[in-house]
Amino acid sequence: MTTKKRGLKVLIPYIQIARPDHWFKNVFMIPGVVLAFYETPVPLSVDIVSSLLLAFISTCLIASSNYTINEILDAPQDKLHPVKKNRAVPSGLVNLKIGYAQWGLLAVIGLLIGWRVNLWFFLSLLSLFIMGMFYNIRPFRLKDLPYFDVLSESVNNPIRLFLGWFAINTLYPPTLSLIMAYWMIGAFFMAIKRYAEYRRIGDARIAAEYRKSFSYYNEYRLILSIVYYACAFSFFFGVFIVRYRMELILSVPFLAGFIPVYMRLAFWDDSPAQYPEHLYKQRGLVLYTSFCVAVVLFLLVVDIPVIEQMFRPFAWQVAD
Repeated sequence: MTTKKRGLKVLIPYIQIARPDHWFKNVFMIPGVVLAFYETPVPLSVDIVSSLLLAFISTCLIASSNYTINEILDAPQDKLHPVKKNRAVPSGLVNLKIGYAQWGLLAVIGLLIGWRVNLWFFLSLLSLFIMGMFYNIRPFRLKDLPYFDVLSESVNNPIRLFLGWFAINTLYPPTLSLIMAYWMIGAFFMAIKRYAEYRRIGDARIAAEYRKSFSYYNEYRLILSIVYYACAFSFFFGVFIVRYRMELILSVPFLAGFIPVYMRLAFWDDSPAQYPEHLYKQRGLVLYTSFCVAVVLFLLVVDIPVIEQMFRPFAWQVAD
């Protein structure tokens, strides 16, 4: 084996714990970018494109910093998981001192790049990093607490919304109803992931050893939480529609359909919901999601006067 190949073999585990394959989750920045352009139209310029590129790179680096510390601190529990036991850290392929150095270095570089975008973007990026520490590191380690594990991880969704928004608009934040809807749909995804993991392990005792919150969870409680998060998302998004753009009401039947389309994955054997980074392989889900996105984008830019007219009499009654 050549020196170059040996060096690459040593480097690969450190790349793996940074999880670049999870960077796709930063697509949750895109709605923030789109809505910021919609709210405060600005001409596309070299400066805007540069800011967006720096925003994406810095967010990926901070995400990888959080993934690195997650992999290091979760290694003892990952050894109990039928699949995660093969990860680089529990397999002994990572020098922990180098791993901790990677965690810090990725964070510093990411924050320095984020500072170049603007102050509000930087503060949002710092929040993403801090939430990673609260989620993974004792004495907080929110991932060990029932419900807090889901809510603290899924709060990264609205943070990514902020990151996309503040890369363009620094005048004011997104509306609160959208922030909450974004948080709740993230919690819905995370609760389904928890449910799929619990079913995959198939033994309550081993599940509790692998993930501390599983000592409280069971299938019944996890399903109830999934329903709650789906309902909360629906209510908050409804408030957003009423206050922001009535045309979006036409998207509701399709967005409501997304809930069972995604939720059914949780009931598959060895559910793909456990591994969000591989969901792009689910062709049906990708096609339906793309369709929903297209519908929302169409309704954002196309005025349908009859929709406003249908709701105007009701608005007058409320005002009276």
